[in-house]
Amino acid sequence: MRDGVQQANRAPHILLYSHDTFGLGHLRRSRAIAEALVSSIEGSSALILTGSPVAGRFTFPPGVDHIRMPGIVKTVDAEYISESLNLDIEQTTALRASVILAAAVTFNPDLVIVDKEPGGFRGELVTTLEILKEMGRAKIVLGIRDILDSPEALSHEWERKGALEIADKFYDQFWVYGDQSVYNPLQSLDISEDFKRRLHYTGYLRRVVPHETPAALPDKPYVLVTPGGGGDGEALVDWTLRAYENDPTLQPDALIVYGPFLNGERRMAFDQRVAALEPRVSAVGFDSRIEGLMQNAIGVVAMGGYNTFCEILSFDCRAVIAPRTVPRMEQHIRASVAERLGLIRMLDRERDGSGPEVMARAIRELPMQSPPSGKAPPGFMDGLEKIITLTKSLISAPAEA
Repeated sequence: MRDGVQQANRAPHILLYSHDTFGLGHLRRSRAIAEALVSSIEGSSALILTGSPVAGRFTFPPGVDHIRMPGIVKTVDAEYISESLNLDIEQTTALRASVILAAAVTFNPDLVIVDKEPGGFRGELVTTLEILKEMGRAKIVLGIRDILDSPEALSHEWERKGALEIADKFYDQFWVYGDQSVYNPLQSLDISEDFKRRLHYTGYLRRVVPHETPAALPDKPYVLVTPGGGGDGEALVDWTLRAYENDPTLQPDALIVYGPFLNGERRMAFDQRVAALEPRVSAVGFDSRIEGLMQNAIGVVAMGGYNTFCEILSFDCRAVIAPRTVPRMEQHIRASVAERLGLIRMLDRERDGSGPEVMARAIRELPMQSPPSGKAPPGFMDGLEKIITLTKSLISAPAEA
């Protein structure tokens, strides 16, 4: 009985799952949420389950740790394979599922926050969700970024995966990390009234600058160019380099952060072009403290992923966003909405052209561009505060037997 009392009175355990087959977005979002929760709930612990191959390159604050699941990657043929192991995808998924289940049962969380995928990668989370429900302690939340994809594409994807049924069955709440007045990411889904009652818009997730100074911080004014994780950022880097190559007078200087997933051969080719443009252009592979680079920049040129967008608003950066449209329309929709609100300037290749002079003009005009401050609706960046409030309310509610 004494052990049961200790379990009941312990500080909360928070488990966060991010499948991370590609990029940095899921891990960085989970890390920001975990840090906010642990810093606001005394004695609590947060454990992140991630498939990101660069998780070990990030620092985690006291009370927060991570478990790296076996990695998976997407091939050029849109097939998933094991990142390193000589196992087929079914075996790799089964191994990941066993890691998830063992961590969940042992950690025995009070709150589980699942990022984006209701059933996890290829359904790897479903068994764990069933057992957590049987254990009766954990409240389970699905975290959804402001925009997932075009309404048509999302409807098809969720139908194919049975995601809506999984979400309706296992999840106590749904948190949208965005603003209801801006966009409804689930607009194309036939969700029930009960589902709607469990749905909460939190606002966007404000970011802070780490205490450590970024290693690559320039000593001259610069524009920061960031394609996020870099795996799909070649077009942005190339466009920026063409702008400086085409215009020898182009200022301000540029610092390009390639991201850890940029193809090695492409990086070597880019490095040769950067060397020819020095000192006006410099480049680094990866900096886990990119928030400091962003805060100190004159402006930002980016693709418009969720985390980058949150950082642009958090540090009131003048920004040019050149969104991708493949394989998802997410970034283009986000940039279009943000441009309409006056938060950023969007470069749309179909609307504006894709020549080097288009990017050069945008970079040259960045210092004169208006920052986003004052143009967002009230509460736009209060996501972490709202998540803390929702969490305290959830974990204080009676557990379902």
